[in-house]
Amino acid sequence: MNLMDLKEEDILVQAIYDHWYYVAKGRALKQFLGSIKVPQVLDVGAGSGIFSRQLLDAGICDSAICVDPNYDTEHIEEHNGKTIEFTRSIDNTTQHLSLMMDVLEHVPDDTALVKEYSDTMEKGAYVLITVPAFSFLWSGHDVFLEHYRRYTPKMLHRAVQDAGLEVVQTRLFFASLFPLVALIRLVKNVLRKKGAIEPRSELAIYPKWLNKLLIAIHGIERVSLFRINKLAGLSIFCLCRKP
Repeated sequence: MNLMDLKEEDILVQAIYDHWYYVAKGRALKQFLGSIKVPQVLDVGAGSGIFSRQLLDAGICDSAICVDPNYDTEHIEEHNGKTIEFTRSIDNTTQHLSLMMDVLEHVPDDTALVKEYSDTMEKGAYVLITVPAFSFLWSGHDVFLEHYRRYTPKMLHRAVQDAGLEVVQTRLFFASLFPLVALIRLVKNVLRKKGAIEPRSELAIYPKWLNKLLIAIHGIERVSLFRINKLAGLSIFCLCRKP
């Protein structure tokens, strides 16, 4: 498992915390969890721990453990008076909530990764997973980030169920941009195959007005369409539970 999101963090640097994509996705994450609150969250493949930080700020958890084998050092940070531990591995999953935010697409065997953590979870523990949606949206963005696949909800359900989890609910997000992004990626794929452009991340730093507009657009989507959307979007959210 690699810290592929760090490639995008290198692009965004400190702007990542205000970037429309991470703000919108973090707010969708908090909404999707509903009334779930836990003492500690386990964040698998966490990178900088941006989503753990958002949950800490929202009061969903009191502390977090961020796990990734590629951390340079293991250490503990204080975030607004709460503790985040950064470690390369853990022996047992004792937390009642685990996050796998855009992680499964980075590994050859997604079921094995989920099972690695789910096997030691307590009954009733939750796992919140997000993955990129739909193979036809494959693009230079995925190549740059070294993805193995994009998912349909059915593909994701099969992976987590084979790992011993049951699906609680699944929704798609970023539907607002879905038609435009699909069109752009189809065009870029043609150009990439002709060698006219190189694979690269589509995330960039935008002017403040555009960044705020995109946050607002996805705020409207989040409080309306996201609650029922099982058809179209750029990202799949799946909440699972250990039976």
